[in-house]
Amino acid sequence: MGEKVVAGPFDLSDRQRYREKLGRCLTGLERLLAHKRFDRPKNLMGVEIELNLVGPDGLPKMLNGQVLERIASRDFQTELAMFNLEVNIAPHRLGGRVFDQLAEELRTSLAYADRKAGELDAGIVMIGILPTLDRDDLVSSNLSEVDRYTLLNDQIVAARGEDFRLDIDGVEHLTCTSRSIVPEAACTSVQLHLQVTPGRFADVWNAAQVASAPQIALGANSPFLFGHELWRESRPPLFLQATDTRPPELQAQGVRPRTWFGERWISSAYDLFEENLRYFPALLPICDDEDPLEVIDAGGAPKLAELVLHNGTVYRWNRPVYDVADGVPHLRVENRVLPAGPTITDVIANAAFYYGLVRSLAEESRPVWTRMPFETAAANFDAACRYGIDARLEWPRRGRHGGTSEVDAVTLVREELLPMAEAGLAAWGVEAADRDLYLGVIEERCRRRVNGASWQAATFHRALEQGLPRDVALAATTRRYGELMHLGEPVHTWPVGLPEPVPLG
Repeated sequence: MGEKVVAGPFDLSDRQRYREKLGRCLTGLERLLAHKRFDRPKNLMGVEIELNLVGPDGLPKMLNGQVLERIASRDFQTELAMFNLEVNIAPHRLGGRVFDQLAEELRTSLAYADRKAGELDAGIVMIGILPTLDRDDLVSSNLSEVDRYTLLNDQIVAARGEDFRLDIDGVEHLTCTSRSIVPEAACTSVQLHLQVTPGRFADVWNAAQVASAPQIALGANSPFLFGHELWRESRPPLFLQATDTRPPELQAQGVRPRTWFGERWISSAYDLFEENLRYFPALLPICDDEDPLEVIDAGGAPKLAELVLHNGTVYRWNRPVYDVADGVPHLRVENRVLPAGPTITDVIANAAFYYGLVRSLAEESRPVWTRMPFETAAANFDAACRYGIDARLEWPRRGRHGGTSEVDAVTLVREELLPMAEAGLAAWGVEAADRDLYLGVIEERCRRRVNGASWQAATFHRALEQGLPRDVALAATTRRYGELMHLGEPVHTWPVGLPEPVPLG
């Protein structure tokens, strides 16, 4: 949700100065790219996972400050609301048994965090949207006690100028309003980072955009919000609407939303940062003392603090990241498509599929994005969010005649994308045992047509058939989900339904 900032009022001169600094930062980035001042290839990847705190009843617990005090680790941080946490895993080099290593580190970290949360009668749940969240849970009084969240909320609310309207029409239709951005906190995700050189950045970002729809189709895990069954992956429409600074009149004019899939393929990382400045007003016009051009002239690596902060308030599903490590700048593609969960094995399988597929897509002699209009990739993303593992996607046809045709997402993954992911992982130097294990999870998900969203929906409907009221059925589904999540077997193996009748009291 952005860098650490200190809340305070802004005036007109702050915004003008910030716009000028953003321009200098963009010029600095352009110089760095032209002079090839970026880090050499290191094949580094990183993982962040947003988490929910729940009680034994399956309801959210507003305790992240107290839980973090007990965890006492820099690997865990606050997120937007008091029932959110985030865990960050140190960067790893892609290769060898990296995915098994990541899985073991995550199991250790989350088991420890869960024990500490248990001291407060709470537990950790990895899920895209907690099914038991109520509108009263997502109010400004439940913002985490961190200045940057309060300031960001105030600035987005001020830019909007009126209540936020949520209107998501899926299996059922949800309409409601909110006076703050806190409903966005319902969205808990996995963020996959990949450090890339400037020369490869455009191909990797374009490949990540293409991969987004298959990722969602396979990994959807957010079918419920406020007691309604909506899209199989309801995070994208919720995130868009909960952070939308545009009143209806600006939406009607075609002004772009800050939560954005994008509108074109790119040829350079510069394209994305330049778009951010051209299309999106500053929300947090906080200026750093550094003059980036003077730093570059002196041979240093500028922080580009204003550019980085502004970039953090534009919520692309594949976001460009500029950072400096050990005095050397680098670029990353941050993939923000996937929901959290269901299990660590599922998270790592999703990551293996992504890193392998993106590598192969980026290195094709005739890349998919040269054979697919950008609008088709955006429509595929929308279809995957709506229908999950049952989605149908438009994909380039093989052969000389070109064009695209509609294909079942599961068929596309099994016949074309899984072999590409396997080849990509081999190119990264990932050992066959890791490739076979985690891509095998994806294969079984496709074969059984089961992911987190389909399991949640099926179990919820089974509970309704048993005569449970909706709220009790959602709570029971959430508790069962938590039990199976902690057992750790991947979601395609989970039995549908509740293990025994659930009392109504």
